[in-house]
Amino acid sequence: MQAAFETSSPLGGQTLSQLWDCTRRRGDMPGFAKAITAILGAMRGEDEQEFNMTRTVLSDPVLTQKVLRLANSGMYSAFGQHVNTVSKAVLVLGTEAIGHLALGLKLIEELAADSNDATIAHVEMEKAVLAGIVAQQIAYTAESRHGEEAVVCSMLHTLGRMMLTFYMPERWTELQRMADDAGRRVEDLAPESLGLSLEEVGHAAALHWGLPHSLISGMRHLPPPEPGAEVSASDWIAGLSTMSALCAESLWHDDAAGAEAVKALTESYAGMLGVEPGNLMHAIEQAKVVAANDLTIAPLSRPAERRAKALAKTRQRAAGNKILLSGLADMRDVLDSASPGQMVQIALETVYKGLDFSRAVAFVRNRRENQYAAKISFGDGTRELLPAMTFDDAYEPNVFHAALNSDRVIFIENARDAKFAAKLPLWWKSSLSEARSFVILPLSSNGQPAGFLYGDWDDSFPPIQLSQTEFSLLNDMRAIVVRSVERRHQTEVGSKAVASRG
Repeated sequence: MQAAFETSSPLGGQTLSQLWDCTRRRGDMPGFAKAITAILGAMRGEDEQEFNMTRTVLSDPVLTQKVLRLANSGMYSAFGQHVNTVSKAVLVLGTEAIGHLALGLKLIEELAADSNDATIAHVEMEKAVLAGIVAQQIAYTAESRHGEEAVVCSMLHTLGRMMLTFYMPERWTELQRMADDAGRRVEDLAPESLGLSLEEVGHAAALHWGLPHSLISGMRHLPPPEPGAEVSASDWIAGLSTMSALCAESLWHDDAAGAEAVKALTESYAGMLGVEPGNLMHAIEQAKVVAANDLTIAPLSRPAERRAKALAKTRQRAAGNKILLSGLADMRDVLDSASPGQMVQIALETVYKGLDFSRAVAFVRNRRENQYAAKISFGDGTRELLPAMTFDDAYEPNVFHAALNSDRVIFIENARDAKFAAKLPLWWKSSLSEARSFVILPLSSNGQPAGFLYGDWDDSFPPIQLSQTEFSLLNDMRAIVVRSVERRHQTEVGSKAVASRG
């Protein structure tokens, strides 16, 4: 597994000896070495009983999805039909591409898990993840078959910095202090202080872990060649790895100086990567969007703003649940005296306020006319839409009839998913299609649908997932409305019986 890195000085050997001692005490980026043993073994095809790429992939649900998505991407569309199994994906992609994908994923998992506070090590790890995100977007733009390998190399490009900040923080702090005093870069001082460059520290760690030579070659620092110079596949990966790591450093603070540095990088590396500068910039902008969601402490990800939003959302949900509970209490208080119509009105107002719906509509079934019609609504513009919101009660294969037949609360997270379009009826598409997510509360009495409550959120509301508490409260509300309908029905049946006897 391990190969020794040959240092050119006793000081370098001493530094590596201390580093390996630290890794033994703390664990190899804890668990990463164990994960890559299985992945590299599967790539090499060692001992089929122990290593199997399909089994290695299937043991990780996230990796399984990524492998199938890659196998079905446009890059591999020449292979024809849809790839549904990991076994076939291994045939389509090859073990190397899947191995690189797995290595990248495991590295991200380890980097994310190893340092949970705002330490120097965590900063370097997030920069490495950011470099991988940049490389992924650029490789996709370049339609390169070497994309997954380039992503791994980009994340490992600054492995030397990560190793030192994570395992030898005191040495790193001292190195930074010396660099600040001398007005020089840490990279320039490292050979004097450590006996080897930061790049050499990273390569030594990669050899120590047993990473393939092709990955170690892709980790090397490579300036852009002269215009028109021939670029090998290995150089292309190293060039993208270098550019992505430099971009990550510049993007980290999300400031004007960093933006200028990124622009200069795109212009100098465009020829080597075979991608126009404008397209490189677009790919990097896409990477910033992804990074803003994936990173936690980078200024780019607006951590303080994100925490404030999360806190506000939590408070908002807690306040909303209080509204639902209060509405339920009101409904229980008036169950004996209110009509079913009044109960529906209270329920609709409660869910509209409690879940902060953009719009809420109550639909009632008219058995004589064999249709459902919208009767009550809340939300801007809904009153004008009421006449258009009617449909036949004869079963049709759409989400509303499915909800009414199953008699359970239905939550649709993404109503705009193209694959879901066939399940949405024409009346909804012509009246309520601004909704991104919606909820259906069917109201069935004695096994027969009597109507339903509908509520939705448009783009002004952040993406949402209903909690188990909210599902439970909605079901309680539904049950009370149905009880009101059944009581009215029993009263009417009793009145008719009395009248017939009279």
